[in-house]
Amino acid sequence: MPRYLISFNDGAMDHIPREDMPDVGKASHAVVEEAVNAGVWVFGAGLERQRATIVSTDGTVTDGPYPETKEVVGGFVVVDVDTREEAQVWAARIAAGCRCAQEVRELMPDPETEAILRRAGSPSMSAPPR
Repeated sequence: MPRYLISFNDGAMDHIPREDMPDVGKASHAVVEEAVNAGVWVFGAGLERQRATIVSTDGTVTDGPYPETKEVVGGFVVVDVDTREEAQVWAARIAAGCRCAQEVRELMPDPETEAILRRAGSPSMSAPPR
């Protein structure tokens, strides 16, 4: 089954009043529970705001993202569903819970990595048995 990344930009929830955040948290976690119960949840997380580092090909580490970066991912969910349309339905549920728009992108399958994970017995990110 294809996997889809559903994400929102850092700062997308800044418009939400602080006193509304407990309700947003409850609504968001209700969608997580719904996705887990539906068997489509793979992984999701928020990202620490502006705490990235850039590691170059030679191993040099610098602070990032760079100031000229216009948009930075603030949080994401990975779902395992049959179609882009189904991923968009989950994105709409997440958007309603988080009160911010979501971006949907199909993750490229990598049979080599999936084979490595299966050989290692790792359940994380490997294709579920069907």
